[in-house]
Amino acid sequence: MKLFSRAVLIATTTALTAGASFAAPATYKVDSAHTYPSFEADHFGGVSVWRGKINSTSGTVVYDKEAGTGTVDVQMDMATIDFGNEKLNGHASSPDMFDVQKFPHATYSGKLVGTKNGDPTQIDGNLTLHGVTKPVTLKINSFKCITDRMSKKERCGADASGTINREDFGVSFGKSMGFNQEVKLQIQIEALRQ
Repeated sequence: MKLFSRAVLIATTTALTAGASFAAPATYKVDSAHTYPSFEADHFGGVSVWRGKINSTSGTVVYDKEAGTGTVDVQMDMATIDFGNEKLNGHASSPDMFDVQKFPHATYSGKLVGTKNGDPTQIDGNLTLHGVTKPVTLKINSFKCITDRMSKKERCGADASGTINREDFGVSFGKSMGFNQEVKLQIQIEALRQ
């Protein structure tokens, strides 16, 4: 009887341990070929809206599906800012604006918070841009995980949005000419489970 009880205890402990490791948070590597932080900025106080993106990103996402929690850490190469206009790209990279020689990277680090139908709905984090760090909340508009057909790894993706005031980060070029300093963020991100 003692042997039977001990065997049941070992089997139960093993099953619980296996279950705990299965439900452990997983690490995902940002897929830079499918991740483009993009933005919308005013041009001359409402004359038009310029749209751009950052072409090179890297980072990791740690996600616990069972708890609906996790962390996001993304680094953006500011020298790859792209408005679809080479002259504007050059100006945006200059000391007038993002000064990419002095501040080559922007980073965003945050925590996944809130869930709906088991999926995260928001990221509360900090954006470091132009050497200034400020809190920025991103709303997760869509979130989905699939098995990637090519790599056979789990691929998760999200569409997120938010708003910043670029003057808060010391990038106030054009304010005296009537440029609205509010910038809308539209971020697509995909990441592969490691």
